[in-house]
Amino acid sequence: MIISIASGKGGTGKTTVATNMAVSLGGDVQLLDCDVEEPNAHLFIHPVINEVKTITTPVPDVDMEKCNLCGKCGEICQFKAIVVIGETVLPFPEMCHSCGGCMEVCPEKAITETGRELGVIERGSRNGLEFVHGKLRVGEAMSPPLIRKVREYARPDVLTIIDAPPGTSCPVIASMKGADFVLLVTEPTPFGLNDLKLAVGAVNILGIPCGLVINRSDMGDDQVKIYAEKENLPILMEIPFDRKIAEAYSRGEMIVEVMPEWKEKFLKLYQQIEEMSFHKNH
Repeated sequence: MIISIASGKGGTGKTTVATNMAVSLGGDVQLLDCDVEEPNAHLFIHPVINEVKTITTPVPDVDMEKCNLCGKCGEICQFKAIVVIGETVLPFPEMCHSCGGCMEVCPEKAITETGRELGVIERGSRNGLEFVHGKLRVGEAMSPPLIRKVREYARPDVLTIIDAPPGTSCPVIASMKGADFVLLVTEPTPFGLNDLKLAVGAVNILGIPCGLVINRSDMGDDQVKIYAEKENLPILMEIPFDRKIAEAYSRGEMIVEVMPEWKEKFLKLYQQIEEMSFHKNH
């Protein structure tokens, strides 16, 4: 089972929910941090890293001795990542989407592929919990290829919890696609509600069952609850604004370890998700 934990905006407590649920469940659980632009689940998990892997993506390399400057490579590339200018061919690796089209259409077989670094993947563990996250190379524009590489570590024999990036753009879709359930984390504010609506729209397009966690639930207003009821979006957990929770977060500590009574609440959260997924699939 794959649970993707997402939010329409940053700062709602998505990582807090992902890490605490993973730790509460203990063994036979994977936590994949797919927020590769700014991963921070490791700050709470404190995993022992035992594998570091550099991830590259293929980009064109042109042999000008073979090239006849026909321009077919530039014609097929909708992202203008390779162009013929005068007597030379200029690839723009940062714009390349690694489709391989330019290589396929080159009549002289003058184009081969070389690797461009996307970032690194680190893999480790904590008390039986398997942990994987990606770190996007500084300056790299496209995170979905690295997110997909992180997701390749998902094992079908265990529960996989994905900490998705915030927002509703391509990286989020890459983190949610193929999940069995999406848990949306929001806050009861006008900004939270606005971005929650966008996130729900994205989940509905993907056709994945979803539920809601409201963080800092005793602040703000009740518009999120009204919206959830209207959309038939089940509220599976409410986390109040609690100074002890805020202090634990600021120290990089787990709520379920500082406040053990919360472990049962996160276990119940998972049980509700499991039941909803079962009914959806049967």
